Amino acid sequence: LTRYGIAYMATIEKVDIENLLKNIIDPNVETDLVTARSVKSIVVDGDSVAVRLELGYPAKSFIEGFKQQITEQINALEGVSSVEVDIKVNIVSHAVQNNLKPIANVKNIIAVASGKGGVGKSTTSVNLALALAAEGATVGILDADIYGPSIPTMLGLSGYPESQDNKTMMPKVSYGIQTISIGYLIDADQPMIWRGPMVTNALQQLLNDTNWTDVDYLIVDLPPGTGDIQLTLAQQIPVSGAVIVTTPQDIALIDAQRGLGMFEKVNVPILGIVENMSMHICSHCGHEEAIFGTGGGVSMAKKNNIELLGSLPLDIHIRQYADCGRPTVVADSESRVTEIYKEIARKMSAKLALKGKDFSSKFPNIVVQNT
Repeated sequence: LTRYGIAYMATIEKVDIENLLKNIIDPNVETDLVTARSVKSIVVDGDSVAVRLELGYPAKSFIEGFKQQITEQINALEGVSSVEVDIKVNIVSHAVQNNLKPIANVKNIIAVASGKGGVGKSTTSVNLALALAAEGATVGILDADIYGPSIPTMLGLSGYPESQDNKTMMPKVSYGIQTISIGYLIDADQPMIWRGPMVTNALQQLLNDTNWTDVDYLIVDLPPGTGDIQLTLAQQIPVSGAVIVTTPQDIALIDAQRGLGMFEKVNVPILGIVENMSMHICSHCGHEEAIFGTGGGVSMAKKNNIELLGSLPLDIHIRQYADCGRPTVVADSESRVTEIYKEIARKMSAKLALKGKDFSSKFPNIVVQNT
């Protein structure tokens, strides 16, 4: 622009950058960057802009593309000649049920549940744990299915866990994630003929007597139903959130609704629903067929006003990889199925990042002494 022969250049203001960021949606939290409180600083120096963002969830495979998108949009503003966008990840502990305190060295516990067996919950749990790790988090998985532990097989592990003090156990590590299961402590063909109190005590020992190391997310793979294990977890173990796994068929949705209701009654936030086996894709011709019906996960999510985190196909390779002890996320890391697992993992942890934080570690211990 010129006036009276003098050239004028448009100037950029901090408020212009903030208004632009209000229109950029983070697809994982499904809200804009300002509302999500991801914007930590905006610095404008003449025609140069520097923006610092912070995400509360792991997003290793997402950050670079998102950074490029934000940089391009800021660069398009008149008056901007250089842009620097820095995105960091900061995973913190989130609030748990009333009167419970987080476990030492574990920031967040996420329960993966289903009301019905056979919906692929354990396979989903393992792949979500591996997806979180692939996205940059430190992850553990606790196999809470005392009667039918399957995590050791899926992760290709066996043998007793090590103990350095003869009192506690070191988690067994597979593909970078820390794991513990009753399956490591018994023979593979040994039946667990235990009553409820023994089962719940075993769950608490597995959790509390394991030396977890700086875990951001501990995935708890629950057995199906709403029995002793689920009630113990909901009432006595500090859970930050829960994910419900279902298939589209009506009978699975009915049972999943019961599992969801249990967590709601004990004030555990539901992070979302995962619809497994949503579509069968023929390995020979590629034909897609909804064997278990369609729209079940969507309708359940709408009914309960929660998120459908994602839908997974009925794919023979998912089963084959799990049976071989090398789950999909590590066996076929570039596949579309792995991409879906990562998308679900990001959305799940992003939903948790929007929940209230835990500040118990910030308060000093108060000791009253007689003097």
